[in-house]
Amino acid sequence: MIEEHDHEYRTGIGTDIHGLLEGRKLMLGGVLIPDQDGLAGHSDGDVALHAVIDAMLGAAAMGDIGTLFPDTDPKFKNADSKGLLLDVKERLEEKRWEIVNVDLTIHAEEVRLAPFKAQIKRCIASLLGIDFTATNVKAKTNEGFGDVGAGEAMAATAIVLLKRKYKRTL
Repeated sequence: MIEEHDHEYRTGIGTDIHGLLEGRKLMLGGVLIPDQDGLAGHSDGDVALHAVIDAMLGAAAMGDIGTLFPDTDPKFKNADSKGLLLDVKERLEEKRWEIVNVDLTIHAEEVRLAPFKAQIKRCIASLLGIDFTATNVKAKTNEGFGDVGAGEAMAATAIVLLKRKYKRTL
């Protein structure tokens, strides 16, 4: 019989920042935020999903988003970050990792994210196959400080908890 103490737990932290780019659609957490400038980036620039991806990879000690999906590879040009997240989820599942929870903070000065937080939360939970209550999304301003505070960029920070059963060997 396997008990709870027969699991290995790991946490990972992911961060990302991208500058704003006029004329590009804004994707955050897999959700289109209408009537806002988008984010520069080789892919769709979704800082929220990129931070979650890096947190997942960090927890599993499997590298980082730039190594798996390099901006020098044309196949990732304008890539949908939801697809990148699903790819990483599959890689974790191959190593028997299960996502326990996600805590995400999006830093944006001008864009008011309150109306979109539940939708972002729902999208991330759905993509990862975890309960809605195991996903948290917060929005913060930078109070006028730095590139984010000046309204020139958006950033995100995510923490992910993974678990897997210990592989017993005798």
